[in-house]
This record gives sequence, C-alpha cells and structure tokens, in this order.
Amino acid sequence: MTLTLYNTLTRRQEPFETVEPGKVKMYYCGVTVYDYCHLGHARACIVWDVVRRYLQFIGYEVRYIQNFTDIDDKILNRARVEHSSMEVVADRFIKAYFEDMARLGIKEADEYPRATHTMNGIQRLIHELENKGFAYPAEGDVYYAVRQFAEYGKLSGRKLEDMQAGKSDRVNVEDPEYQKKKDPFDFALWKAARPGEPAWESPWGAGRPGWHIECSAMVRDRLGDTIDIHAGGADLIFPHHENEIAQSEAVTGKPLSLYWLHNGMVKVDGEKMSKSLGNFITIRELLDRGVDPMAVRLFVLTAQYRTPIDFTDEAIAAATNGWHTIKEGLLFGYQYGEKLGWELEKGEHYPIENSDVERFQEIVNNDFNFPGGLTVLFELAKELRRQGHILVHEGKTETSPDKLKHQWQTLVTLAGVLGLEAEIEAETDKSSGLSDAEIEAKIQQRQEARQGKNFAESDRIRDELQAEGITLIDSRDGTRWHRN
Repeated sequence: MTLTLYNTLTRRQEPFETVEPGKVKMYYCGVTVYDYCHLGHARACIVWDVVRRYLQFIGYEVRYIQNFTDIDDKILNRARVEHSSMEVVADRFIKAYFEDMARLGIKEADEYPRATHTMNGIQRLIHELENKGFAYPAEGDVYYAVRQFAEYGKLSGRKLEDMQAGKSDRVNVEDPEYQKKKDPFDFALWKAARPGEPAWESPWGAGRPGWHIECSAMVRDRLGDTIDIHAGGADLIFPHHENEIAQSEAVTGKPLSLYWLHNGMVKVDGEKMSKSLGNFITIRELLDRGVDPMAVRLFVLTAQYRTPIDFTDEAIAAATNGWHTIKEGLLFGYQYGEKLGWELEKGEHYPIENSDVERFQEIVNNDFNFPGGLTVLFELAKELRRQGHILVHEGKTETSPDKLKHQWQTLVTLAGVLGLEAEIEAETDKSSGLSDAEIEAKIQQRQEARQGKNFAESDRIRDELQAEGITLIDSRDGTRWHRN
C-alpha cells in the first residue's frame, strides 16, 4: 500500500519518498490578504488540510507551513480606497482568514510566515542571486535573468522560444519597467520605492520585494533548501511556482521540492468565478446562508483534488444530503451506545486496524483519492443508520453490540482523517425532526402525487417539508433535498 502522488514537475505518478524518512516538510502558497476568502480558497485549504491529516494518519511527522502575502498592489490599492494602510488591511483580512478557516474545521498550520516579516531572508536571497550572475540591478529595481537558468520552464512545460512568438504584440515598449529589463522575460525581484508606498531599505535602495521571491525566501527560512511537498492552486504553476524554482535552485543547486502538487480550480454553475459575472462567493457568505461547513468539506472531497470542480445548488444539496448520512453514522454511538451497553468517553480517539481501514488506505494511497475513500465512510454510515432504525423499531440490532462499536469507531477515525466531525451536543439533544428515511418517504409520496397530477397534494408535501426545514430541489435526475 505505497503512497503514490502525481508530481506536476515530472508529469507522472510516483512513489512518495521523503528527504528524511518518516518526516514531511510541506509548504502551501497561501492567500494574498486584501479581501475575504472565496470558494477557491476554501477548496485549496480543505484539500491541503486533509492531505496533511492523512500523512499524519499513516505515520508521518508533518511540518506544515502556510504563508501570507501581506504586501501586494491589491492590498495597497484597497488601503488607498479605504484611506487606511497596508498593514491595517492585511491584519484585518488575516483575522478574517482565521475566522473562516475555523468555521470550516481547518487545522492551523505550524507556522504562518508573512512576507513583511521575512525581509532579511528575501534580501539575502536576492544578494546571492546577484553574486551568482542570475540577477542584475536597474535603477533601483532588481531583475532575475531568466535565460541564465537553463531549466526554466521545467515545471510548466513552457519553452521560452514558444512564449516569445506570441509575446511581442502584448509588450508595451514604452513601459518604463520594460525598458529597464535586459530581456522581456526577466521578472522583478525587488521594486524601487514609489511615492506614498511602504518601503524597506536595501543595498539597491528603498523598495519592496517582488511576489515570487517572497515564497522562495519563506520556504528556505522555515524549511531549508529542499522540501518534500510544495502545494498550491493550478493557477500558480506559471509563473509563480516556475519562478520560485528558478530563484531557489539557482542559489542552492538543489531541488526546491521533491513533489509539486496542485489543486484544480472552482467554477460556479460552469463559469469561472469572478466579481464581474456576479458569481463571486466568499466563504462567510456561503456559511451565513446556512450551508453546513461539513457539507462544504464533503463537496470539496467528492472531487479528485487535481480536477476542476463546479459549484452549483444541486452539488451543494447533494453534499448536504451526503453529510447528513455520515453525520447520522457519527452520532450513532452517542445516540445508541448506552442502550447497547457501550462505555464511551467524549473525544476519545480510536486506534483502529481492520479491513475497512486497510481498504480506505489502499484507495487513498492512489494520489490522495479522497472521493474513493469516502465510499468506505458511506458504507459504514449507512449500515450504522440502518441498525439504528432497527434498534428503534425492534428494540435490538441484527449485528452484535461489539461489532457495531468497532464499526462506529472505524467511521469516527476515518471521518476525522477527512476533517468531518459532528457536533455531539447540538445534534443528540434534538428530540424532534424528521429522519432521512422519513424525508425520503414523503418525497416518494410527493412524486406519486405529481405522477397522478394531484399538484395540490404535491405542493402540500413540499410546504410540509419546508416547515420542517427541508428544502427540495427538482431536476431532470430526480428530487434532491437538504436541511436548512
């Protein structure tokens, strides 16, 4: 059951071997803190949170670093609009980030370096690049000489000659920055100070770092020359991660990362998410609508992490239904354990070894196949739900209490690996409300009424379910539902 990962750098799936046996050094390119986090951020943060949890589950000691980009043109523009400062804007949205991630059940990273707190490391790296002939100063700016790095393009698969063919019509030769460069492909490592902007003193004059050099310096300062996993969204492959490789490896002569992993993008109703299209959804907007954070996690995990994912009302309703199934299984022990003679301690962790765990691990070891792993959870949850219904109606279960306890502990353990947790007090204290089976029965009654053209009865059942907090969504594939 060897873990194998698809490596963007080599374009193939490879066995996972770390620099230091049993330990993983992992870096995730985090957010630029100028606004609230959106669904794309939610997907990335959930994916890499679960990757980290899974690596720990199979025995690795993981050091997980996630940065904040806290100096950027977008942050500065927002500060101007708000008559504020870059630091105030950045601090506000870093605080908001932690609030949003806590609601989604994201475990905090081991460290969150900020670009503005890594200025010494950034300047040291630029100085080394300059000494090795990979960087040159130009009127207060410093640029990376791309053609000096022979392997440039190895991550993205892009070749300079191919990019050159289509670049000439996109270049503004009157641009002062373009005129400073020795080559159009060169990119900024350091930018000279502009009036009214924050600046730091440096050997090249007052200024601020370019975006790409920040991550190279933060990786090196926190994790060393070579790490095991460098993660981020697919939109960062070029130019950001490509430039990180060029900067870091030109200085160290070592691989920056053994494995480059990238999550796919999020679409909304088939369209790219953007404010101009009016489909831009922040995490807090979505959760404030009443969508369960665990349903959001499940929605993300039902797609292979490298593929695009489409956010629709139907998709989130399906994820909500799926979460209710798993939640019923997770709550089984707290609802029926005493009746079955179990002794439980809240928050107890269960070291489990059985065929279900082995099957889960074998599936997920294939390039973090979390959708496949979820099938094991659904099987366990549905069986526990079935046994719960039998216990309620017949006073006993078909399966022995000891075996049920083992199945429940297995579900709790595997759900924890995926970050899926039910709120025990809030759910077990409920004395009313329809079960999933009762809801499905009413939906079937409604369907029969519709087929008989008894639309008044159909509407009555819909209204009855709505009063119970159940929303129905009709589509060509049938009727889906979710709890509000």
